[in-house]
Amino acid sequence: MDVIRDILDNQLVDSNQRKMGKVDGIVIELRDREPARLAYIEVGVTTLTRRLNPRLAGFVATIASKWGAKQSEPFRIPWSKVRDIGIDVEVDVEAEATPALGYEKWLRDRIIARIPGGG
Repeated sequence: MDVIRDILDNQLVDSNQRKMGKVDGIVIELRDREPARLAYIEVGVTTLTRRLNPRLAGFVATIASKWGAKQSEPFRIPWSKVRDIGIDVEVDVEAEATPALGYEKWLRDRIIARIPGGG
């Protein structure tokens, strides 16, 4: 499997087929005298911006925390929770029970709800 091509930036769906963003990062665990192994996939704007520019990631995390975002750290899903890799990456978690939708909820509550007719 070509991990970067098949997983990174693909749509992530939960066990109920609810979209929960894109796979923003892959965490590989290095072990002494053993092959490297996939440990986690990461979801979060800080992981995405870190791929573009590490300094930008720090700036985005600072702004997010000042604006009241509850989670500026990326959400990690253990590789053991990955169920299927196809067009989407399906994981055995519930999107609503995770912080993966944190920015969506924050935008909905802080911005969209204040627009007339948006709430």
